[in-house]
Amino acid sequence: MLFSPYRLGALTLPNRIVMPPMTRSRAGDGNVATALMAQYYAQRASAGLIVGEGTQISPQGQGYAWTPGIHDAAQVAGWRGVTDAVHAAGGRIFAQLWHVGRVSHVALQPGGAPPVSSSSLLADGVKVFIDPQGRGPHAGVGEMVQHSLPRALTLEEIPAIVRDYAAAARHAIDAGFDGIELHGANGYLINQFIDSQANVRTDAYGGALQNRLRFLREVVEAVVAEIGADRVGVRLAPLTTLQGAVDDTPQATYLAAAHLLDGLGVAYLHIAEADWDDAPVMPVAFKEALRMVYRGTLIYAGKYTVERAEEALRRGWADLIGFGRPFIANPDLPARLQQGLALTPPDKATFFGGAAEGFTDYPVAEEAVGA
Repeated sequence: MLFSPYRLGALTLPNRIVMPPMTRSRAGDGNVATALMAQYYAQRASAGLIVGEGTQISPQGQGYAWTPGIHDAAQVAGWRGVTDAVHAAGGRIFAQLWHVGRVSHVALQPGGAPPVSSSSLLADGVKVFIDPQGRGPHAGVGEMVQHSLPRALTLEEIPAIVRDYAAAARHAIDAGFDGIELHGANGYLINQFIDSQANVRTDAYGGALQNRLRFLREVVEAVVAEIGADRVGVRLAPLTTLQGAVDDTPQATYLAAAHLLDGLGVAYLHIAEADWDDAPVMPVAFKEALRMVYRGTLIYAGKYTVERAEEALRRGWADLIGFGRPFIANPDLPARLQQGLALTPPDKATFFGGAAEGFTDYPVAEEAVGA
């Protein structure tokens, strides 16, 4: 099943392999996507679907140095070069939209303001790296420092951020993307509103579960109104606790979120399973419950092998499977997986920042080329 076609909205995917979003921190001046990025994504166009790296919806939403934005004309034009290259290579690509909230730093905030969040909380484990070249915080480079204390968004400010999401979605379509994915995982802003230990508000956006899901609902409604539900996906990480985003009843919370998103008709849910050693295992019963409450396309990602992927597809938990890090060093990953070829290991030292090395210089397998 992994190598069979699949229909996603108006798109026909040639296989069920997804290249999920992976921050590579190689945007140019002005956080503009570059020709090198266009080459990188086009090399991987044999994926059934590419979901691009996290892309900030506004200057306030940026969390790391050298990550691309999609909130001004130059950024839209830069991304147009990427999407044109992917489409010319026969691929399909969604943009992942994020606002990182408290996972930012005053060095990246307009005017050096404190980052914003659902609440004025700074959880243990929410840290950044300061880039030694002086360009601001960057994951994986330099010396780790603690964030500054975030500021809770006011009721008056929240609608403007919802509008930023809608505008970014429109910009993504204008830039040639086939759709967008909202980043609601990994401890970023949407996740900060959902999880009970990150959101201690006492107004209409906090407390009861339906209140904590309100920001997610309003963002999705705004984006759907702008570009249509069949072009919208949402990424969630139900059982992880990345960057201090912890929920007291995660299974109940995320089943409610999935039910909400089913009612809004989004094209897919992208479920991020933990992919580190000794991470929590997502119970089979929970996966089955997600399948019951959400009727759209389900994507799962997290250390999948071909064997695990085939099982997930066969048992109906998933419709598509994301293979993250393997795509970094194997631009022809679908062919390698289908032919059982060895995978090239990626160079972790070149994951973030830099130029072509460790980005566009990984070769395809000779056997895959011959096929």
